[in-house]
Amino acid sequence: MTSTPSDPADALPGRPPVADLATWQAARDALLAREKAHTREGDALAAARRRLPMVEFDGTTEVIGDDGPVPFLDLFQGRDELVVYKHMWYDGAPHQGQCEGCTTTAWHMKDAVYLNARGVSFALLTAGRWDEVVPYVAFMGYTQPWYSVRGVEEPIGGEMGYIACFLRDGDRAFLTYSTTGRGNEPVNGSLGLLDMTPYGRGEAWEDNPEGRPVIGDVREGYPSVGRQACWYWRSDADGNATWGPTSRPVPQWTRPGAAPVETLGRHEH
Repeated sequence: MTSTPSDPADALPGRPPVADLATWQAARDALLAREKAHTREGDALAAARRRLPMVEFDGTTEVIGDDGPVPFLDLFQGRDELVVYKHMWYDGAPHQGQCEGCTTTAWHMKDAVYLNARGVSFALLTAGRWDEVVPYVAFMGYTQPWYSVRGVEEPIGGEMGYIACFLRDGDRAFLTYSTTGRGNEPVNGSLGLLDMTPYGRGEAWEDNPEGRPVIGDVREGYPSVGRQACWYWRSDADGNATWGPTSRPVPQWTRPGAAPVETLGRHEH
């Protein structure tokens, strides 16, 4: 026999109310109408992006990659479109001290095969010194191409923490779109899945029902209590949330072949 919303015996503190399937389906259908409207508005926004003007810049500007200085046009790899993520960088910081948000974004873009099949290349840019970037990329196990744009002006360099889209027409290069902050979230599929769960992301800014658990307002460089909110997950080797010499963003622990704790804080691999 299914439970009904009026049955207090089945109430679970801090969790969604218990209902029968028909009641759940009615509520789900009502929410679906709002979700469909949201999807259509997203389609309209994407259409508006495709109608933005573009800015031409010097595609021969050099950036530094595995093969040394190369013109920015090389990042297109012969394709007409290019998406980049501009990864923040803290000079001289140990691996666990690099930006958690950028680490999370880069981790979710380890494979661009579907972009490539669509005729779109992908690369990561950072203002970090190349001699620091190389061991960090190797340590993280990233497979996408990285380039240092240190000292390069916008729209190639400049502020980091952005997604930017470019178009190539022969030897001409154009900036077509750029976004930052929560605009970067489409790259991170984990956030979208967490938004579907009853506990959500667990961040303090979320609109949660009264009594629903909130993990906390965790900010970069600040200690957390208990588990950390998804955007700034740092933990020690045992998965305990912490900030310090034994902590890393979660992907640095979970990727195959992660270095042992003794090497933390040093550029040794």
